[in-house]
Amino acid sequence: MTVHARSVGAEELSALTQLARSRTRGAGLVRRAQIVLHGVEEGWGAPEIATRMGLSRKCVRFWLKRFNEQGLAGLHEAMRSGRPPTYTAEERGTVVTTALTAPGELGLPFACWTLDRLVAYLGERGVGMRRSRICEILLAEGLKWRREETWFGERVDPDFARKRGLSSSSTPPPPPAAS
Repeated sequence: MTVHARSVGAEELSALTQLARSRTRGAGLVRRAQIVLHGVEEGWGAPEIATRMGLSRKCVRFWLKRFNEQGLAGLHEAMRSGRPPTYTAEERGTVVTTALTAPGELGLPFACWTLDRLVAYLGERGVGMRRSRICEILLAEGLKWRREETWFGERVDPDFARKRGLSSSSTPPPPPAAS
């Protein structure tokens, strides 16, 4: 037995026509409205609509049945569940909180984080995550990762001068000249 679109009122027909001719709505929604509109205006059944629109009969039957049961609301796609998030909100929060905390406050022997240090520290705490994923999480939170400045500006390590054997009165050597 062939599936046909149910009869519609003037208001529903107007909304259906407007939806089928829309250039701003989603292409799938417009195509589904066109399927129903062909069934309503021309009285075509599912096989003829499928042939004329180049769609499968199963697809056309599905949308006609759904329109008959739910009206215009039935033309909208239902939400799909999708893949569950890989990392929980708590794990993402731990990454952001840790990255914003100075390593010295956590009793670590370095003055700033690198992605490798962050990966290692989080791994020890049970949050196994790759560098690229950590970087994505930080960028999504509006945090930009920057490289450690090594030869200009104030040193990151407060004991740099002592470790390099420089006295507190001497100045560090000038940076190499650009060629």
